Amino acid sequence: MASAAQSLEPFMFTVAQYHAMRDAAILGEDDCVELLDGILVPKMTKKPPHRLVTGLVRAALERLVPEGYYVDSQEPITTADSEPEPDVLVVRGDRRDYSDRHPGPSDVPLVIEVADDSISRDKEIKRPLYARAGIAQYWIVDVNARVIETHRDPQGEAYTSKTSLSEVETVVVELDGKTIGRVSVEALLP
Repeated sequence: MASAAQSLEPFMFTVAQYHAMRDAAILGEDDCVELLDGILVPKMTKKPPHRLVTGLVRAALERLVPEGYYVDSQEPITTADSEPEPDVLVVRGDRRDYSDRHPGPSDVPLVIEVADDSISRDKEIKRPLYARAGIAQYWIVDVNARVIETHRDPQGEAYTSKTSLSEVETVVVELDGKTIGRVSVEALLP
């Protein structure tokens, strides 16, 4: 049975308030939360297949990304109303370019979420969040369905192009409109 408090509207935080809580040590590195659409939400606990797939995706991309980009994992992106920490992301520039801020949407041409228990969060909350922020490409690696969904061309809260690739197919890796390689979907799954 839900309590009366659970039916109340949550307090919405701005990114600036979230950063102020971080800077004041109200929230620390050990607090497993992220800011999504102005709400502090707990991050999902990771199972071994999730950890494995995150590592496989990161390693595959690190072999492909050209100079002028780098691959990161589970690090923040600052948008207008959120600060998600995607499983894998490709960032323009050099790590040192971000010594005083997190990358923003214009710095991140590709975001990847690995989904097992988090599939509804990744589709219903993060996909519109990334589209609204203007992230050019968003992939969901669905561990349970053994597919990769690629979403491209954001407009509003949606992506206009979606492809679902099975484990016998390959995913095209593009950065800023240029194909930099292909990866077997099967090679990214447990």
